[in-house]
Amino acid sequence: MSGALALGTYRCRDVSTAVSAAVAAGVEWIDTAPNYAQGVAETPLRPVLDRHPQVGISTKVGFVPAADRQAAISAGVLPSGRSERDHCLSRPYIAWQLALSHARLGRAPELVFAHNPEHGTGSRDEVLRSLASAFEEMESTADAGTIRGYGVATWTGLSSGLFTVSDLVSLAQRVGGPHHHFHAVQMPVSLVHLGPVAAALERVGPLHQAREAGLDVFASAPLDGGALPGLMTPDLVRLIDPSATPVQAALLIVLSAPGMSRVLLSASTPAHWADAWGAIARERLSPEHLRKVIDVLGT
Repeated sequence: MSGALALGTYRCRDVSTAVSAAVAAGVEWIDTAPNYAQGVAETPLRPVLDRHPQVGISTKVGFVPAADRQAAISAGVLPSGRSERDHCLSRPYIAWQLALSHARLGRAPELVFAHNPEHGTGSRDEVLRSLASAFEEMESTADAGTIRGYGVATWTGLSSGLFTVSDLVSLAQRVGGPHHHFHAVQMPVSLVHLGPVAAALERVGPLHQAREAGLDVFASAPLDGGALPGLMTPDLVRLIDPSATPVQAALLIVLSAPGMSRVLLSASTPAHWADAWGAIARERLSPEHLRKVIDVLGT
C-alpha cells in the first residue's frame, strides 16, 4: 500500500491555520492528541471537521495535560498516587479522556492511539499490563460503536525492543478476540530513523509485522521536526531523486517504506503542502533503491 500524507498536529504552532491549510491542500486525515499545543490542540479542529465530515481524525490517550489534571482528579479518574504524574492508561482515565476529546472535536475520533505506553514505566511486563487495561477499555468503546478502532503510538517502544507489533497483536487478540479493533501503529520513520525501513526490506521488524497483520502504519516525524531538509546534502538528494526538492526526497523515503499507510506532516502553509504533494506525485522507490540509500547512510 502506498503511503499518503496526513496532518500531524504535534509541532503545529497555530493549529487552526495548519488544519485549514492542510484540508485546503486535500489532506484527508488529521492526527492529534489532548496534550499537543500545550493542551489545546483538539478544540480548534472542530470547525474544520464540522465543515469537512469526510476528513478522518485520530487522537490519543495516555498523557495527562496540565490543563486537564485538576478536572481528572476531581472526577476521580486518576488512580491514587498518580495525580502528579503526567501519564495514565487506566480504564477510568481513558473513558474520561475519550469523552472529553469527543466533546472538543465535536465528534468521536475514528481511531484512538494509546500514547507512548513506554513513558515513565519500568519493565516489559508492566508496559504490557498497562496496555492490556487500555485495550480492554478501547475494545469496549469500539464495541459500542463510539470509535472504529484503536492503536499504539510509540516513540521508543518498538525501536528499543520493549514490545513488538506481534506482541501488540497478540494482546489485542487476547483482549478482543479474533474480531478485535486493534487497527494501527504509529512510530518515527525518517532518514534518521531508517531502522524500520531496513528491517522491512529483510521481511522482519515492526513495518513487516504490521503489514503481515493488516495494520495501518502512521509515520511520525518524517522530517525530524523540520530539521532534516536543511541537513540534506545535494549528493543525498540526487541519490534519492535527482529532480526532487530536499523535502520531497526526505518524504519519498518514508512514503516508499513497505507497508506505510500515512505519513504525518506538520506543514502549515500552502507552499509547504505543495512541496510535500510533489513527493506523492513521484514514483515510489524500489526496494533496491531504498537499500542503496540505507547502505550509504546506515541505520
